[in-house]
Amino acid sequence: MVSRFNRKSEQWRVWVANAPFKFMKSPFIIQSWRRLLKYLFPILILISFVTVLLVDSFTPAIAQLPRQEIRGVWMTTNDFDTLKNREKVQDAVSQLRRLNFNTIYPVVWNSGYVMYPSAIAQRAGIQPFIYKGSDGHDILADLINQAHRKGLLVIPWFEFGFMAPPTSELALNYPDWFTQKRDGSQTSISAAGEVMWLNPFHPQVQQFITNLVLETVTQYDADGIQFDDHMSLPHEFGYDQYTVALYTKETKNAPPKNSQDAAWVKWRADKITAFMVQLNQAVKQRKPQAIFSVSPNYYDFAYKFHLQDWLSWIRQNIVDELIVQVYRPNLQSFVANISRSEIQEAQKIIPTGIGIMTGLRNNPVPMQQIKSQVRAAQERGLGVTFFYYESLWNDTLEPLNERQVGFGSLFPSPALRARIE
Repeated sequence: MVSRFNRKSEQWRVWVANAPFKFMKSPFIIQSWRRLLKYLFPILILISFVTVLLVDSFTPAIAQLPRQEIRGVWMTTNDFDTLKNREKVQDAVSQLRRLNFNTIYPVVWNSGYVMYPSAIAQRAGIQPFIYKGSDGHDILADLINQAHRKGLLVIPWFEFGFMAPPTSELALNYPDWFTQKRDGSQTSISAAGEVMWLNPFHPQVQQFITNLVLETVTQYDADGIQFDDHMSLPHEFGYDQYTVALYTKETKNAPPKNSQDAAWVKWRADKITAFMVQLNQAVKQRKPQAIFSVSPNYYDFAYKFHLQDWLSWIRQNIVDELIVQVYRPNLQSFVANISRSEIQEAQKIIPTGIGIMTGLRNNPVPMQQIKSQVRAAQERGLGVTFFYYESLWNDTLEPLNERQVGFGSLFPSPALRARIE
């Protein structure tokens, strides 16, 4: 039965295939079809175009989520030779655009000083630092204008967070704003040298930082604001008079002697989280479209040692993009850190990238290491941001041309991020 059905079916297919061919051999029919196609061809093209548009509009929802790939670079105080010169800024922006970068993170808060003309800082008695260019211009405004002309986002970076050197005017003028360790000492050693820590639980400190942030997003056409691993507090701190009194009032206990006591860590981390929630709300009220960006260390370290519960920030929907700093020369260690579950959780919700070291003044990083780390991040659907601009192709092991070709190979096609006006 099946065999007979198959034979009949085959005969039918042959007849159907041959019938039109025989019919179409008629000269009259051929001429008529040619005439008809002459008029139908433009209509068929239009139908095809509309069909493509309709098919695209039914792309699954997951493809329409804002997973814009981050291809960024931090511009630090080490980059001021570039930032203060309009022509060098123009060259830098053009080069970054040509190499298919899409985001610049310029420092605006470093060593207790702002990098732009600030009425808030002046009222606090803090003298201006470096914000004027070689012709007296506002370097932040110039960078933003030039970058936007090329389609790049600019997200000012509050690099020092709650950190400030003991010799800064901020530390000298407002000693009560700073916290201390249990033994009464007030400094720690960081990559920036000896520093003190503003008390993140003190209302005046919170107001000061908030005012600076709001001033930045209001005064400039910035695309957002970024806070890094210093928007935190080393676990040894929090034994100042104000914090001890607050903790005692809320818990009916004195702070534990062990600075890594779980409840004591959580209490302080929760306070920092509460401030970040308030800061986010303040920024969004002033500029709803601003990107609230954070660039912490990997989560276990950030929480246990710096009381920075950034995973909670993400779960509370106050983070618009995440860049996790993973400065590891060893590829195996690098891959292990970028494969952590909290990063995978974040990238399902917001644009997520990895901070990659491209070199320091006295410690250049080879291009091959950079390439392998970028590829590892890209294979996991992650963006990248490089620390820092000058080390991309200056003071390097390879010639300038070779470095630029290397970076060009990392991003072979553009991936511009949409600006929300």
